[in-house]
Amino acid sequence: MAEKTNAARILDKMKIRYELVEYTVDPDNLAADHVAEELGEPIEQVFKTLVLRGDKNGVFVCVIAGNREVDLKKAAKVSGNKKAEMIAMKELLPLTGYIRGGCTSIGMKKHYPTYISEEALSFPEIYVSAGKRGLQLKLAPADLMRAADAKSADIATEL
Repeated sequence: MAEKTNAARILDKMKIRYELVEYTVDPDNLAADHVAEELGEPIEQVFKTLVLRGDKNGVFVCVIAGNREVDLKKAAKVSGNKKAEMIAMKELLPLTGYIRGGCTSIGMKKHYPTYISEEALSFPEIYVSAGKRGLQLKLAPADLMRAADAKSADIATEL
């Protein structure tokens, strides 16, 4: 049985139903399509957590389907910024407490405004990182929104 992550403990405290799902990590391929393949799930249901910085309001988080990319213009607008860009990889751990391939919007070091791509709501359950590589949370999108204090928004575009 997988060891509980901070994100899983937060979900427990909030009495949110979830499942921890382990998968084999390929350190050379941390992409969502690899995770989806390992889980045997459609890529549209495996979500990645991205950390961005806006020019006015600073750091914010976008959670989007693995087969899409963040639309920087839409993400900037929704977060009250004129422009936004991905943070530098070296900033991820100090800002969030998580590493690439193991970043989740639940239980970051500090709470950042969080936006979940609206297509998540079309699924009964989605997968997001549980806060460490090799472990995913399977949960209802509305529960993820509640746990991460997130809003749904149009922030993604086709790859």
